[in-house]
Amino acid sequence: MVREYSSSGLDAFDLAILKLLQQDCTLPQRQIGEAVNLSTASVQRRIKRMESKGIISAQTAHIEPKAVGLSLTIVVEVELQAETAGRIDEVKRSFQEAPEIQQCYYVTGEVDFILIVIVGDMSEYEDLTQRLFFPNDNIRKFRTFVAMDRTKSGIRVNI
Repeated sequence: MVREYSSSGLDAFDLAILKLLQQDCTLPQRQIGEAVNLSTASVQRRIKRMESKGIISAQTAHIEPKAVGLSLTIVVEVELQAETAGRIDEVKRSFQEAPEIQQCYYVTGEVDFILIVIVGDMSEYEDLTQRLFFPNDNIRKFRTFVAMDRTKSGIRVNI
């Protein structure tokens, strides 16, 4: 499948750089340049441009949750009472500010949000529900699905 990248100003060199950065964002720019046949300065300019355009939104370490005591992954469906723009934005903000919520999707269908939550145990999740869900009169209901195993987790984009 061929994707159209011209609208974002990406060329084959940019895509090659992005692929390498997704594999290891600590690669030296000199090494990236050698791999894609560009100078270090050119790689640096391209990375800065992609950062300024928001194409590269962050360069972070992918941490194994269990290694830092966060052994429980929970998927939560959230249904709202009122779907006005202001009320939706208010809920989005509360979800964005909660460090336990790793991913938040505003979706179509029977529910309004899907959340991916990572916590150490059920009492931490209960604290989250007491803080975010129960006091919010715009949350009609939520359903909790506890992950038995994390089969795949990642943030790589299939370029």
